[in-house]
Amino acid sequence: MYDQSKQSELIRFARVEAGATVIDVYPGDGDWTRLFSDIVGPGGRVYSFVPAEVADFKNDPVGRMRTLAKEPGRENVEAVSADLVAMPEATKPADVLWMHLFYHDLHTALIQKKGATAADFNRAVFERLKPGGSYVIVDHAAAAGLGTSDTQSLHRIDPASVREEVVAAGFVLDAESTILANKDDQHSIKVFDPSIKGKTDRFAYRFVKR
Repeated sequence: MYDQSKQSELIRFARVEAGATVIDVYPGDGDWTRLFSDIVGPGGRVYSFVPAEVADFKNDPVGRMRTLAKEPGRENVEAVSADLVAMPEATKPADVLWMHLFYHDLHTALIQKKGATAADFNRAVFERLKPGGSYVIVDHAAAAGLGTSDTQSLHRIDPASVREEVVAAGFVLDAESTILANKDDQHSIKVFDPSIKGKTDRFAYRFVKR
């Protein structure tokens, strides 16, 4: 996770507020789910959504989120799992959909093994968000002009490709943040390499459903 100041800034950027409904897509260890749960409070709801495409991972991501949802004070969290593009049927209309370091995976064989595409998922997000809702994407940046060519090998994606794909689904780019930018990242190393892990050049976009 990030330091407190960056966490706070990203939450403000995402416009997560008390009483909101948030969908946390592929929640990992659940750190963001917990933060959102604290913020939305008893009047809100957080869906910790584990795509079925990754549900069989050895670390049992679905089981981990179900355990998280049983933690004291997490009555506003619901762990759900379904095929990626079936997300609208597994959740209720949301104010915010949060996607942290996962969008690039929409272009990998792992996520596409059941036939889902980035275009399919972006349409699903558009369907599930309330009018005025925010679709927030944070991801590892690839070099400009490389499009989606590094998604499988380096787990990076060209920010321009993300903008193009999400806007094509009907969204409007509302804001972007450079709080996670790293000008020293040469964009040529896999994001898990020890020399860059946790320090990759990252972009943050907030798209809005008008």
